[in-house]
Amino acid sequence: MVDSDELFSRNMLYWGEDFQSLLSGLHIAVFGLGGVGGFTAEALARSGVGELTLVDFDDVSLSNINRQLIALHSTIGRDKTDAFAERLKDINPKIRLNVINDFYSDSFCFDKIDFVADAIDTMRSKISLLENCVKSDVPVISSMGAGNRIDPSKLYICDISEIENKNTPFVSNILYQLKKRGITEGIPVVASREKPFCREKISKTEQINLNNGEVIEFTKITPASTPFVASCAGIFMASYIVRQFLEKK
Repeated sequence: MVDSDELFSRNMLYWGEDFQSLLSGLHIAVFGLGGVGGFTAEALARSGVGELTLVDFDDVSLSNINRQLIALHSTIGRDKTDAFAERLKDINPKIRLNVINDFYSDSFCFDKIDFVADAIDTMRSKISLLENCVKSDVPVISSMGAGNRIDPSKLYICDISEIENKNTPFVSNILYQLKKRGITEGIPVVASREKPFCREKISKTEQINLNNGEVIEFTKITPASTPFVASCAGIFMASYIVRQFLEKK
């Protein structure tokens, strides 16, 4: 039997028993379980968030090992969602998990979700998720640029309208597409002041078969990824989410 008071005793020394109880009743959805989203999900679990929905279509590969929490030689080939479910249950056996081993689609239901963490690195899905969060009035924080960087001290949180480096291709395309949908502000993001750098541009066309039978084709761009920035961006997102509820309390 897990003693939740002892498990989260260090948390409660900071924010108290009442807020710890509030966290246990929250439901957070994390989209993307790579270098950013994986650290977000784990930090939320270690905070004591009671329910997580984990969404990712990918499995663990050798190239993930340099930066992703569940990426080990022993987990190569496993679904990221299943590997994370096992890990998070080992952290808090009482946590409630909804595992969706699939690509994000517009059919996702946001009912009873208190907050969304967007760590998707596929542009079309990212834009769709952010648009649907706004339409559904579900609070969301989005990661905007952890790849191609090495310095986590250049990360910062701001509103999407206040991003400093708007000219990087990934960010500028997202901002352009959201503006076409009437969204120019109101989404907090984790961004970086560091100029992105990659020695080689790698991209390829991939097809994903969704669980509903739909086939999605997209261009996958492989960025440079160090062990340092994505992890910190994920922690930034988890901290922001928890602090929003703490400030309201």
